Amino acid sequence: MDLPSLPLLRHLPAIPGVPGLGGTARRTVLELDLAHGVRTGPARHPLEALRQRHSPSLRAVGAGLRAAADDDDVLGLLVHVGTTPLTLAAADEVAAMVADFSQAKPSIAWTATFGELGPGLAAYRIAVNAREIWLQPTGALGLTGVHAGITLLRGLFDKVGVDPEFAQRHEYKSAADQLAATEVSEANREMVQRLADAVVDDTVARVAARRGLDDAAVRAAMAQAPVGAAAALEAGLVDRLGYRDEVYAHAATAWTPSWEPLFVHRYAHAQQPSPAERLQALTRRDRPVVTVVDVAGPIVLGPGTGNQAGSDRVTARLREVGRDDAVKAVVLRVDRPGGSYVASDAIRREVIRLREGGRPVVAAMGATAASGGYFVSMPCDEIVAQPTTFTGSIGVLAGKLVVRRLLDRVGVVHEGIDAGPRAGFLSAARGFSDDEWAFLDRWLDEVYDDFTTKAAADRGMEHAVLEPLARGRVWLGTDAHARGLVDHLGGTRLAVERSCALAGIDPDDVVVPSSSPLEWLQQLRPAESSESPAAAAMVLPTGPESLLATLAASVGIAVPHGVLSMPVGVSLR
Repeated sequence: MDLPSLPLLRHLPAIPGVPGLGGTARRTVLELDLAHGVRTGPARHPLEALRQRHSPSLRAVGAGLRAAADDDDVLGLLVHVGTTPLTLAAADEVAAMVADFSQAKPSIAWTATFGELGPGLAAYRIAVNAREIWLQPTGALGLTGVHAGITLLRGLFDKVGVDPEFAQRHEYKSAADQLAATEVSEANREMVQRLADAVVDDTVARVAARRGLDDAAVRAAMAQAPVGAAAALEAGLVDRLGYRDEVYAHAATAWTPSWEPLFVHRYAHAQQPSPAERLQALTRRDRPVVTVVDVAGPIVLGPGTGNQAGSDRVTARLREVGRDDAVKAVVLRVDRPGGSYVASDAIRREVIRLREGGRPVVAAMGATAASGGYFVSMPCDEIVAQPTTFTGSIGVLAGKLVVRRLLDRVGVVHEGIDAGPRAGFLSAARGFSDDEWAFLDRWLDEVYDDFTTKAAADRGMEHAVLEPLARGRVWLGTDAHARGLVDHLGGTRLAVERSCALAGIDPDDVVVPSSSPLEWLQQLRPAESSESPAAAAMVLPTGPESLLATLAASVGIAVPHGVLSMPVGVSLR
């Protein structure tokens, strides 16, 4: 067996007496295959870990590309964009990594097609950061812009005998519209139109800058999309037409014929310290630590299920970080669509306590960090968002679905018996009374005032300046940045760098512990006290409610998880 021909072995340290193992490495071309997506955080339960087994982590991709940029044995990078399932925000984080590598070494992004009669926006936003773009001759460029869908269910509810009773603060807080509205409001239409336009504007600017075109040329191509391969080549949107074998043959000719392909994340793994070095590092406490804490999924009270950010679990993790003297800064990675007001406020309190303890906290927003997600992000020292992050939605809603007519229609007899004036306040068997509506309205006003007051204080803005930006409106990251709702545009790496700058430490000298893919196994250990991480272990999603939420999400219907839920029924593609 020719040991030097094995890509992983050639990156291992040289072992005396073992010829060909380390030290005499053949040249390498890195591969980044995005067809399976990338993992943006640790697996939240065993099934997710199984589904993600072929997906590299975002952190491994970044670490691999940064190391490879300075490695003379790495010749270049081949990015298979494929049918990437990444969100726009995750795609932009990968794109930034590819762009950084491409400044140092050659790179090629290739794909069979950027969408087959459909959109290929996320994939192309990645590809333009490579030095060359290859497209299969039968492929196309689906630079079709953005389609935004707004789904309203009131007509269906009327037919089956369900009466939605909701109130919201204010006109842009359209999460209840999906359930209660009979037509799309002007405010909702205006907000969603701006979200779509902002994505297009940002895409046009990115493509024009990367491809050396003017904005008008990119918009003209978008007006004709999907653009066939030959037309895309003629318009300067791609560099060459060819199949996979031709891409690799070109790399062998242009870079050198003697190289081995190696996945970026496998290269990153090979660069990690040896077991002995890792053990030594564990015993050293002189290197500062930056810890990443995930707030992923709808924010709910309690531990939460596998796809939820339970406040008990998140706050326990933040307290655990606060007790570790080695941790000098924290990155709060937020990617969730809204949730409970009380749960969000509990998490906000722990963020404030971390800052009071002298540790800078920087929020790193993912695809969605609005409403409750913004609530937990706003007390951080700084907020980093992707240009396409959904954020803001500083507003509140509450209500219920009344099934009285449905029960009558199907012959079900239900009689509510209350012991207390408002015991049946949230009963689905009857509507709100006048007194209950008055109570609900007062409460919504109180929550909205508390949200906007805290947001203004956290962001260092006058309430009179902040409130017009609130009113339940969702902003894209670019617009939120322009209005002072976020501080920087970028990803987790930028958030780590900003946290280091605030802590006065060198980002190249810090340790950023990675989450184990088997982290959920720690929850099997019995808790010793309320301070034990296992005391706030997540609960695996079970039961009909979880199944209903999963089925609803699969057809574009989101189920609100609290009064700080963001507008639902809106999809961009």
